[in-house]
Amino acid sequence: MLKTYTVEKDYQNSRFDKWFKAKIINLPQSLIEKIIRLNKVKINRKRAKSSYRVQSGDIVEVYDISKFKVNDRPKILKYKPSRKEADVYDNYIIENNENFIVINKPAGIAVQSGTKSFKNIIDVLKDTKYFENYKPYIVHRLDKETSGVLIVAKTREYAQLFTSLFRIRKIHKTYVALTYGRISKSKDTLKDDLVSYDNNKKVIQKAIAHLKVLKSSDDYSYVELNPITGRKHQLRKQLYNIGNPIVGDDKYFINRRGNKKKTRSKNLMLHAYKIKFMIKNIQYNFKAEYNKDFEEFLKRKF
Repeated sequence: MLKTYTVEKDYQNSRFDKWFKAKIINLPQSLIEKIIRLNKVKINRKRAKSSYRVQSGDIVEVYDISKFKVNDRPKILKYKPSRKEADVYDNYIIENNENFIVINKPAGIAVQSGTKSFKNIIDVLKDTKYFENYKPYIVHRLDKETSGVLIVAKTREYAQLFTSLFRIRKIHKTYVALTYGRISKSKDTLKDDLVSYDNNKKVIQKAIAHLKVLKSSDDYSYVELNPITGRKHQLRKQLYNIGNPIVGDDKYFINRRGNKKKTRSKNLMLHAYKIKFMIKNIQYNFKAEYNKDFEEFLKRKF
């Protein structure tokens, strides 16, 4: 039996296989490729390719694929916030429009659900008035322990736009951090080859960030950071590499001899302070104020 579908604007420029999984049936990639080889789908009456970028208004014809079944997969549990918890996010909203919101993410909550993080921003936002007729799309991430400015798109179109802007480095982020030890004011750039492992395979990635020392003492430094690249835990690793780990970072931590009490803090003192970008010749600048713990620690040390 032939079924016909029209691609919506929300999927503009998405890969055909992604559209197919979202709108037709969520099959493994190998089965989607098999369906295409068997000529079971056509796009605008032409043979389909999985890599084709669908356009708004494209006509997709799907022939009988009833014998293909979705694999049994474990049900993904979603975090269900209380009404009170969802309402608290009113205090974190910096910008809200029809295309995206910007929030001041609190420390201690993950951006999305993971093996170690059930409670997460995306599941909370789904239940707020800000996404009543929309779906939240992740366009960048902050570590669970990191606070600060976070963009969440409301449409697939803007999610793709933000992803492209991040990829070509047209979105500029500014972080502030409190580190242990004095950092020389002459140090203005951090360059590293960061090592990580993907399925036991060693991966080396170049990491660059500009650094400005705002205040410093023998014990602490207050710094501003502008990452040029976007690697996992980049700023935390780079500051650790120069011997000045971030206060409260239990993962990248140097135990200073005889000073254990002073080198511990319950919170990671890393905050995404500002973000700026341009869309359709409009310049956007957003700033997220420090949380109380960060501000009080800063006042005590300087």
